[in-house]
Amino acid sequence: MSRAAAIAQAEAQFDSGAFFRTLAQRVACRTESQNSASAAALQDYLAAQIAPALAALGFTSTIHANPVAGAPPLLTAQRLEDPALPTVLFYGHGDVVRGHEGQWAAGRDPWTLTEAADRWYGRGAADNKAQHSINLAALAAVIGARGGRLGFNAKWLVEMGEETGSPGLAGFCAAEGDRLAADVLIASDGPRLRADRPTVFLGSRGVANFDLALNCREGGHHSGNWGGLLRNPGTVLASAIASLVDGRGVIRVQGLRPPPLPAAVRSALADITVGGSAGDPAVDLDWGEPGLSPPERVFGWNALEVLAFGCGHPAQPVNAIPPAARATLQLRFVVGTAAQRLREFVVAHLDAEGFGDIEVSEPVMMAATRLDPDNAWVRLAMASLEASTGLKPALLPNLGGSLPNDVFADILGLPTVWVPHSYPACSQHAPNEHVLPALMRQGLAMTAALLWDVGEQAAALPRRPV
Repeated sequence: MSRAAAIAQAEAQFDSGAFFRTLAQRVACRTESQNSASAAALQDYLAAQIAPALAALGFTSTIHANPVAGAPPLLTAQRLEDPALPTVLFYGHGDVVRGHEGQWAAGRDPWTLTEAADRWYGRGAADNKAQHSINLAALAAVIGARGGRLGFNAKWLVEMGEETGSPGLAGFCAAEGDRLAADVLIASDGPRLRADRPTVFLGSRGVANFDLALNCREGGHHSGNWGGLLRNPGTVLASAIASLVDGRGVIRVQGLRPPPLPAAVRSALADITVGGSAGDPAVDLDWGEPGLSPPERVFGWNALEVLAFGCGHPAQPVNAIPPAARATLQLRFVVGTAAQRLREFVVAHLDAEGFGDIEVSEPVMMAATRLDPDNAWVRLAMASLEASTGLKPALLPNLGGSLPNDVFADILGLPTVWVPHSYPACSQHAPNEHVLPALMRQGLAMTAALLWDVGEQAAALPRRPV
């Protein structure tokens, strides 16, 4: 009964081919939550894949109807060893984006896990089926090595609608707070900083999408007859956007800017390098907030991006002043940003700049979260991963992207520790999605070691207030 034995059992699942076979079964489930015809597959994934796997580990599972009518189900499970022990909540999502059949290289079927060129290809392999499968397999390894015990209590929450915005997740967690009560969330989603560096992230940037629209008149008018006499909505909207964010990507609306970087965040990002791997785009060093390093700009600051801009007929332009223009913008924001006032700030700014007739939509928003890097659960995870891999993990106070971490941090009140098992060039959401076998093996071993260490240090770990 030892940490080494738990690691060995996890690695044996990879070396024997058992992990590949399990992941292949899960990839074969066509759990496209964006496809209305997949309702049965979403239910079946929980009933035929997740619930039996958890039952084999001593969990009691329940499949719940979603509180949002028509949204996919959720599964909860628990394995309680001793009320005096801490409880870890695990999370995963079994749904995937559309398969994009016929668009994969070498004629690959997205629903068949295929090994080629040191990669395992398949829809959902990276996002999120391999990731929650690693955590399930690591639990099995620890239970086996510890003679049927974990040394802590464990719960699971698996949803089937993450790729459509997690409908019902917040409401479900608010209603089921007692069922999901825990001391920490340990979960896996998103990419590592880079393939060769284990990563821990503690939250996510928030995201808010909103539209700007300017309608000047009915119909287009000949640019020769009316050019110079009629306001061009495309020109006006472009100028308005430039007043929000300048030509170097610097946000010009004070309310959309974050507070200064906390010292703990700046310290955590000091040894982080963004990009540089094969397939990564070159970082524009002169873009974004001046005085910040590239990792500080993406993990510690806000970014206002233009996602789409349109007027007239770009594919077939005509000699006419267009009647209207429209743009979709996105604010990625960190903790401390008054994002709930976004529309108020944008409307006031545009009005002050002379663009008061531009319509601003209500933003569609996901909140930002960030755990203190000095949290005891973080220190445990960082030390454990370094001990098991021999590598110093990257510590990101928050992911640059967004996921529903606010549900766990704000509604359930949990410290959140994410240990991802994918990497930036995995092609998630696109044809040729894949995982790296070497990363899978390392992920199995280091997760088993982490969960072993949770059991070993259980008595000293912080507990939730009762």
